[in-house]
Amino acid sequence: MPKHVLAKLEVELKALKQALLVDIPKEIATAASQGDLSENAEYEQALAKRDMFQNKVVVLEKRIAEVASLDLDRLPKNKVAYGTRVTLLDLDSEKEVTYKLVLPEELGDHPDHLSISSPIGMALVGLEEGAEVKIKIPAGTKRFEVLGLVTVHQQ
Repeated sequence: MPKHVLAKLEVELKALKQALLVDIPKEIATAASQGDLSENAEYEQALAKRDMFQNKVVVLEKRIAEVASLDLDRLPKNKVAYGTRVTLLDLDSEKEVTYKLVLPEELGDHPDHLSISSPIGMALVGLEEGAEVKIKIPAGTKRFEVLGLVTVHQQ
């Protein structure tokens, strides 16, 4: 499992829970103290914020469980998967590009990182060296050939 991703998600979860336990109840109490709740927009906004944060906590806890269950030892050693650095030939432009497939939480400012859940990332998963693939993206169709790959086991 990618521990750095788990740590990032757990920090975010802790902040959400802190807001739910401390900050938002204060906002609700402050808004409620202003009088008639039936026409109190601040009170309604505070309740909506609480609901939104509660939903985010559920989604984040599910994502943490998914990331925690990712077993790097079970990833293929000769196919594109999470963590693979893959070199592609764009068959339309004849340009070589290299990407590292990462989880969406790892994207950051790395121009060579490609989310494994993006259209291109999903299409590359499971391919071997020498494979060709057509990928539908919002701008049209891209055609690639896998020139080489380095899996997490080789890095």
